[in-house]
Amino acid sequence: MNEGEITMARREAGELPGSTEAPSQGAGQPRGRRPKFIWIALIVLALGAGWAWVHYHNNPASDASNGSGQGKGKHSDIGGKAPVALGVVGPRDLNVTIDALGTVTPLTTVTVVSQLSGYLTQVAFTEGQHVKKGDFLAQIDPRPYEALKAQYEGQLAHDQGLLDQARLDDTRYATLLKQNSIAAQTAQDQKYVVAQYQGSVRSDQAQIDAQSLNLVYAHIVSPIDGRIGLRLVDPGNYVQAGSSTGMAVITQMQPMSVIFTVPEDSLDEILPKIRAGDKLIAAVYDRANVKQLAAGTVAALDSQIDTTTGMIKLRALFDNTDEALFPNQFVNIRLTADVLKGALAAPLAGIQHGAPGDFAYVVKDGKASVHVVKLGKTDGPYVQILSGLAAGDQVVVDGADRLREGAEVRIVTENAAGKTTQGGKGKGGHAASP
Repeated sequence: MNEGEITMARREAGELPGSTEAPSQGAGQPRGRRPKFIWIALIVLALGAGWAWVHYHNNPASDASNGSGQGKGKHSDIGGKAPVALGVVGPRDLNVTIDALGTVTPLTTVTVVSQLSGYLTQVAFTEGQHVKKGDFLAQIDPRPYEALKAQYEGQLAHDQGLLDQARLDDTRYATLLKQNSIAAQTAQDQKYVVAQYQGSVRSDQAQIDAQSLNLVYAHIVSPIDGRIGLRLVDPGNYVQAGSSTGMAVITQMQPMSVIFTVPEDSLDEILPKIRAGDKLIAAVYDRANVKQLAAGTVAALDSQIDTTTGMIKLRALFDNTDEALFPNQFVNIRLTADVLKGALAAPLAGIQHGAPGDFAYVVKDGKASVHVVKLGKTDGPYVQILSGLAAGDQVVVDGADRLREGAEVRIVTENAAGKTTQGGKGKGGHAASP
């Protein structure tokens, strides 16, 4: 034995410090032996960990039986029984709904435009103000129109005097004609003079009425009830009659309408109700389709289908007392086209989809069995069952991913405190009786 082998042996025996360090290559240690052992050990540990993972997920009940599975949550199996929550199949009223997109559209929108020209001397409204029909909004300088009215009133007085004189002459000529003291032609001409002055008087009165109307137009009032928008013109400006810009826009807020479109295929469900005079209920939801803003009824159906989109427009009316619907707002519409009274329904969460088609796991005597079902209309968390299930059947609504035909189940419920409890063959807390 050489000196290197003696030193190595003493270090392994613990007689020399640093005995745990690996010997140097020059000490006679076979090259590459220790790294090979390390790789073998790592492979063995990896295989063992993989076997343990597969064994746990295939048979998690083994941990629960020896007490090591405590605290793993409500989804751990006990005695090989899969934990499930149940829902109950039964009759209920189902709403047949049609979802659509719509736009809040006011019934009346008025642009306040001056009907005569002049200087704007006063603006009496506040931007965003709610106004009533007849409320004073603005004033145009009335003095030019007052002066014209006075002028036409003077002309009327002049022409009225001429008319009165012509009538007296006509009466006198008629008397003289009876006495053969005047020519008949003269008496006849006087009648025409009276008619001429009568026309002048009527023309003058019309001019006076026109200026009176202009004075009314100079005092601008609201034509409808509604909310007034931003001011489009300031006091001191010269406004023109018939200007397209206008002074402000007034929008009717109550009631409010929503125009929305539905596919032409939906007419089969909508038209019979409208022809029968039934009111179709429409609910409005916000753009995220989460919060309900209002509920109303369908008021009108358009007369044509849009050939480019295959859609048809409808208008629904809403009271909008809280003004939750704002003009030109984009909203979601849920139209209730029909109500299925006493339809057999099951929780939608209990319907599975796979190779057999639509099916559900029905629990009876603690075991799950597959029932192929035929579905009808859907209403929120419930779906109509046309065949495959009967009233009173208990279907699995949670935990179906771990089931198979004939699997034993353990019914799990959750109380208000969130603690897990378990039962035998009774109904679970998730059982949603329609």
